[in-house]
This record gives sequence, structure tokens and C-alpha cells, in this order.
Amino acid sequence: MVSVSLLIGTLIGVPLGILLVMTRPNGIKPSRIFFTILNGIINILRSIPFIILLVAITPLTRLIAGQTYGSTAAIVPLVVYIAPFIARLVENSVLEVGPGIIELAKSLGATSFQTIRYFLLPEALGSLVLTMTTATIGLIGATAMAGTIGGGGVGSLAITYGYERFNTYVIILTVIILIIIVQIIQSIGNRLAKKLRHE
Repeated sequence: MVSVSLLIGTLIGVPLGILLVMTRPNGIKPSRIFFTILNGIINILRSIPFIILLVAITPLTRLIAGQTYGSTAAIVPLVVYIAPFIARLVENSVLEVGPGIIELAKSLGATSFQTIRYFLLPEALGSLVLTMTTATIGLIGATAMAGTIGGGGVGSLAITYGYERFNTYVIILTVIILIIIVQIIQSIGNRLAKKLRHE
């Protein structure tokens, strides 16, 4: 669930984040209407708690996955949850790049695509790695909640064999497993980002 949701969410979220950077008032290709609409949609989706989103988009889940229960069905709300989250993180990462880089790209005659591809993204790469690390950890937390609709994974284990059977040992074990997974992912992300930033 995590890998598939993260892959699809990244394929949607990264372009959306770049579009936010490009179309903002002081962006490379300013478009107030497009930016306002896209920014509004992302804000709305991000403001909905995942457990509510899980239930609210049940018709969409049934339409896409053909079912509303199980790990396949859980991927739909997970993607809807993580894509705007990634978009916002990517936007913040790219905006961290100094305006001098954009001025350099313009002076060299780079197109909008070239400015993004060859100037902004390479400069923001270290930050983008940390962005994806954060998104992955957030997604792991969401998949735990997806256990409420039989999404499987650690969340389902905690609910089915821990909470519903009053087995404190299973719940504690689940928490320990999640902590270990998160620590490993965060450590890998930090090391990779450090190498890319040449620190």
C-alpha cells in the first residue's frame, strides 16, 4: 500500500507542486486564476483528516477500485491524501531556492521547462529528498488508519488482533514496529539529503 500509494501520489504531487511554483504571482509563468484554483483545491484536500477522507470519498473508491474494502480500495484515499501533501512540500522545497538561480536561468535564455528541470530541481534536490521522506512517514501513519477498512498492514494488525481482542501486547508491538520503520526511513532520508547537499 505504501509503495504504490507513494508512487502514484508522487507522480501527481510533484507536477502539482511545480505548477504552484510556476503559476504563483511572482512565478516563472504567473497565472492568478490557475494558481488560485489549484491552491484552493490543495488546501481543501489537506484540511480533511484522513479518517474522514477515507469515508467521504467512498463512491470514488468504489468507482476506481471496484470495492470499498481491502488494501486495493485503501490505495485510492491514500493517493488523494498524499498527493496534495507532496505538492505542498515540493512547492516549499523549490521556493527555498534563491531568486538568483532563476535570474541566472533567464540570463542564459532558458525556457520555463529548462529553468525547472536544469536549475530549480537540481538546486532543491536535497530538500526534495527530505520532502519525500516526510511524505513517506506521513503515508505510513495514514496506512495504519487504513486498517479500519481492512487495508491490511500494521494498522489492521493493531485493530483486529490488538484493539478488538483487548490484546495490549499486540498494540505495543505494533507501535514498536512503526517506530523502527519510521526511524530507518528518516535516517536514510537524512543521509541521502546530506550527501546531495555536500555537507
